[in-house]
Amino acid sequence: MGREYSLQEAISLAIKAEKDSMDFYRRAASVAKNERAKKVLDMLANEEVGHLKAFFDHYKGSEFGDLNSYINSPADTKHPAYMKLEKAINEDMVEQKALELALAEEKGCIGQYSQLAQGVVDPAVRSVFERVVKETQGHYALIESEYAHIMGMVHESDQDIFVRE
Repeated sequence: MGREYSLQEAISLAIKAEKDSMDFYRRAASVAKNERAKKVLDMLANEEVGHLKAFFDHYKGSEFGDLNSYINSPADTKHPAYMKLEKAINEDMVEQKALELALAEEKGCIGQYSQLAQGVVDPAVRSVFERVVKETQGHYALIESEYAHIMGMVHESDQDIFVRE
């Protein structure tokens, strides 16, 4: 059986997850060679900052300090996705591996936030989780599209051409 979280515990988990995602995207963007992928990764990092701010607005704890200090604090280099990214950097497979890892992370966040939103009674906080789920679904679609582009797959804008008989 799963563990039940208090509202503040759920928000704390979300803050940590968003910070980890922001750090991941910033690091991936800093080493990306493909300019288009770099822009996508930078944009995703900036959107994670927006998610952090939204959760911070409802958090009553003090363990993270103030928002700006937390945003600029060092990355958790022991986070599994961050460690896998560093390995990909060393193997010179940054864009491909970063996007694969990002897809897995975003999918996990969608599931986690959807589940947390169901248990939140406060409508304002529930709406934050629901909004972040919707934005994360958008991230997933964007990453999926960029992955297809990096891998030389048919892009969705070209699919009509290939689907017609």
